[in-house]
This record gives sequence, C-alpha cells and structure tokens, in this order.
Amino acid sequence: MTTILDQLKHGEFANPAQPIGALVYAVVFALLAWIIGRALRLAVQRVLARDKRAYVDRTAVNFLAQLAQIGVWLFAFISYAHLVPALARLGTAWLASVGVISVVLGLAAQNTLGNLIAGISLLLYRPFKVGDRLQVTAPSGLETGVVESLDLGYTILKTDDNRRVVVPNSAIASQTTINLTGEDPRVFCSVPIGISCDSDIDKARAILLELARQHPQTQEVSGCPVTQFGPAGVVLTLGAWCADSATASVLKGDLLEQAAKRFAAEGLKLPFPQTTVTLIPAEAPPPASSSSSPS
Repeated sequence: MTTILDQLKHGEFANPAQPIGALVYAVVFALLAWIIGRALRLAVQRVLARDKRAYVDRTAVNFLAQLAQIGVWLFAFISYAHLVPALARLGTAWLASVGVISVVLGLAAQNTLGNLIAGISLLLYRPFKVGDRLQVTAPSGLETGVVESLDLGYTILKTDDNRRVVVPNSAIASQTTINLTGEDPRVFCSVPIGISCDSDIDKARAILLELARQHPQTQEVSGCPVTQFGPAGVVLTLGAWCADSATASVLKGDLLEQAAKRFAAEGLKLPFPQTTVTLIPAEAPPPASSSSSPS
C-alpha cells in the first residue's frame, strides 16, 4: 500500500514502466477500445435505420462492422504492448514462439477460423443476403427461414413458426442451399388431389380450377391435368402461381380443405384403398376307384 501511495505522489501512475502505470494504461486502452467499438456499432445501426430504400448492403455492413470491432481491440492490445516496456521486451520471445503458438491456436480454433473464413467467402460470393428466404438441411431436418443476420461465425434464420435456426457458416457454405428469394419471387404451387375411379374427372377438374381462380392468393392458374393412376383412383394436380413460398403453403392448405368440402357436397368420392378378396372353391377330388380281387 505504501509503494502504491509513493508512486502516486511521484506521478508514476503515468509511467508505463511501473506496475501502477501499466495497470492505468491497460484500463485506459480497454476503455478507449470499448468506446470506439460501441460508437462504431451505434453508427452502423443509425445508418441502417435511416436507409429506408435499401441503398446500403446490410449483410456486408454488419459483417464488416464486426470485423472492425475486432480490429479495434487488436490494435489497442498491440499499442498497449508497445507502450509497456515489460511487454515490449517479451516481444522477441513471442516472435520466437509464434510458430508453435500459431499451430496450437490453429488446431484449437479450427472450427472458429473455418466459420470466419466461410463467412468471408459468403460475403464475397453473395449466394444470399439478409432478408432472403433460404431452405437448408439441419439436424432437425429441412428448415426454411428468413436470413436474420450473417455474423462472423454463424448465419441465423428465422422460421415461420418464430424459431431461430443457428447454422455455422462453414456448414451453410458447404451444403446445397436453396434460395427461395430472387428477382422474381413468384412460386409455382402444385396441389395433388385424388378422386375415386368411379368419380367424374371433368367435373372434379372444373371444381378445382374454379376454387383456384377464386382464391385471393392465386395470381395465375396453369391447369389441372391427371398426373397419376393410383390403386384406388386417379390424381389430379392443380397448378397455380402465387406471390412467394410463404403464400404457396397457405394456398395449398386452403385448396385442399376447400376441395374436400366441395367434393363431399358434389358427391365426388375421395380415393380409399380397397382390397377385393375372391374365394375360389377347391375342386372336388375324383372318387377313388374300387378294384375287386378275383375270387
């Protein structure tokens, strides 16, 4: 305690060669790095909030802002290391062991570095951007969601049921990803509907086309051909164009429900598997011939 007071009296708290001075500079550099990083983050958020017409690429700006924050902290640490004589003297020893350290860090953080490099490649090649609707393969199965953010290590998708699917950048860069958003976001909706063999195909087709044209989400009806013969009936596939993939799922569910109700009212039967068992009587065995022995 006396040593610290003596250093404060002699103004050595500003001398980086003394322990108290090194501690003070560490706090100052950490505070400055935090302030600059926070100011950078707030500036990016303000720019994106004012960009009402999407002139700014949100994917690139958010990703580069995170890289810039890491760069601020790295610059602050390097500057602090050059300022403190004790750390500067260790620089030669650090350079001698940098090869071993790089190998150890590379093995320990290969997944993290792989995600970072994959994120940079996603940013350069631009297979998707924030706001696009993607379809990816996850451990839970096929997931569809909107890209909420592309971070340094992970891509976050928001699904239709308000879940967040966090996919590593290395995984999403190495798998086949379906981008459901494009210049023309329209989606072709196919609705297969089966009817029994004894039902009127033309009447069923007319009903399905009428239901599709009357639905408010339908932009264009392409047709309703017979596409399959089943064991209990035939399958009519109703095709219609709608605004996007989310609308397509709603349209398909509505048309299936409306078709089931309309078919029941019009006397059209849905196909149900039936099994016909035919019993064939066995032929009677021929009568046994009786042979008489000679007397």
